[in-house]
Amino acid sequence: MGFKSDIEIAQETEMLHIREIAKMAGVDEKYLEQYGNYKAKVDYNILKEKAGTPDGKLVLVTAISPTPAGEGKTTTTVGLADGLRKLNKNTLVALREPSLGPVFGVKGGAAGGGYAQVVPMEDINLHFTGDMHAIGAANNLIAAMLDNHIQQGNKLGIDPRKVTWKRCVDMNDRQLRFITDGLGGKANGTPREDGFDITVASEIMAILCLSSDITDLKKRVGNIIVGYTYDDRPVRVSQFKGEGAAAALLKDALKPNLVQTLEHTPAFIHGGPFANIAHGCNSIMATKVALKLSDYVITEAGFGADLGAEKFLDIKCRMADLRPSAVVVVATVRALKHHGGVAKQNLGKENLEALEKGLPNLLQHVENITGVYKLPAVVAINRFPTDTEAELKLVEEKCRALGVNVALSEVWGKGGEGGIELAKEVIRLCEEKSTMEFSYSLDMSISEKIEAIAKKIYHADGVTFAPAAKKAMEQLESIGFGNVPVCIAKTQYSFSDDAKLLGAPKNFNVTIRNMKVSAGAGFIVALAGDIMTMPGLPPVPAAEKIDVDENGKISGLF
Repeated sequence: MGFKSDIEIAQETEMLHIREIAKMAGVDEKYLEQYGNYKAKVDYNILKEKAGTPDGKLVLVTAISPTPAGEGKTTTTVGLADGLRKLNKNTLVALREPSLGPVFGVKGGAAGGGYAQVVPMEDINLHFTGDMHAIGAANNLIAAMLDNHIQQGNKLGIDPRKVTWKRCVDMNDRQLRFITDGLGGKANGTPREDGFDITVASEIMAILCLSSDITDLKKRVGNIIVGYTYDDRPVRVSQFKGEGAAAALLKDALKPNLVQTLEHTPAFIHGGPFANIAHGCNSIMATKVALKLSDYVITEAGFGADLGAEKFLDIKCRMADLRPSAVVVVATVRALKHHGGVAKQNLGKENLEALEKGLPNLLQHVENITGVYKLPAVVAINRFPTDTEAELKLVEEKCRALGVNVALSEVWGKGGEGGIELAKEVIRLCEEKSTMEFSYSLDMSISEKIEAIAKKIYHADGVTFAPAAKKAMEQLESIGFGNVPVCIAKTQYSFSDDAKLLGAPKNFNVTIRNMKVSAGAGFIVALAGDIMTMPGLPPVPAAEKIDVDENGKISGLF
């Protein structure tokens, strides 16, 4: 038997009809809106019917700082859910929707891997149910209405130099980062500097993921600050009446998407804000519906725990009043050796010295979860055939010293069967009593919140605020945004704001170069280092390997 790619494994699996999956999940057909035979949306009004039903246990899957070696966070999330179902636990999985940017860029598909995937993987990775397109359309409608208002007399006195709202496209396209538009004379708009963000970095995406219903979504869209007047007053979408039409475009996108794993575990895949730019978690709506339908909900947050888990806990859990019962921190021996200074091509060789050097990255993430947030954790080692017994033993010893168990995850090759050991430890942890704490309180100043995250989570010495960031901070506090959560946008590859500082760096400062408010989403975005809200494609994009044959069968997706 030759090596099979993820897409080949997915295409060989016989899926159950989505009505069967809905029945398994406890979703009445009156709430089911089918998109073909294997995808459906679930009307969130199901929450009203289930209001008296107790919530299941929420389990967060996070990871070490990502490396080119790969960690397998989504794969572990899916395999853990399948493993729990093998133990006869009523389990649902709740994931983010992939963005086309990474699909065609560096990362490839994002539906898990091997025998721990969600399907239909091609649909999930490409157009799925159209949510991304709806978000892009709503974002760009607001941009068009804003520029039209300026063109048609500008009653609000919007300063074109102070427009903060960007257009978006769900593609890594660096050419669009900085543009000049409105050229071609008076009839073609007001010339100004502009730019595009990737759709998953749009505030509309963040709002969709944090809204409790369509009324809440409409109110949040109306609250979006799109720019400032000539005398520095904020301008909101509601002032040019854009929220109703934008909400109309988003009414179906707000409903969670139901699919299945290869082993037919029901899976909600809904919303996908970038974790190094936005808050990196799937929608509150999908999480809450899943919690009402099952005893265990396995969800993930993007990138390492310093980004995804921090924002999941400090932003999503705070806003939605959610509390996870346990946290899984995913690592691989290969990735830890990379943090210890080993080049990608040499990761298959035993190297205890490099592993020892890279392990502090894992240990710091674990200590943040157990020490700062006071949550029980387990380390899941996503096992590779090249891992040696000595290497696995070293990881286990170091984690045990922190009072945390290690479970080997072999879900990539064995599916749910390979996740049973991890599932048993998760069940044990969920019975422990824990009282989650946040890393900062909302009554701190903006700078104090950023310093709390930088010192407690990144283990930085302090924070340097660039002049633009200081000015923005003063303005945001003066217009009443001092008491909202902070979302730090920084590189995913390091605890610091320098992607080259691997492991668990010490003696560094985090530089905040600017900040802006996502008033509708309800948080401030602080831009650290040189993080971009519009990524670019690599020298050899994943798109070059993707193809479709005469029968419409897609290959090379992952």
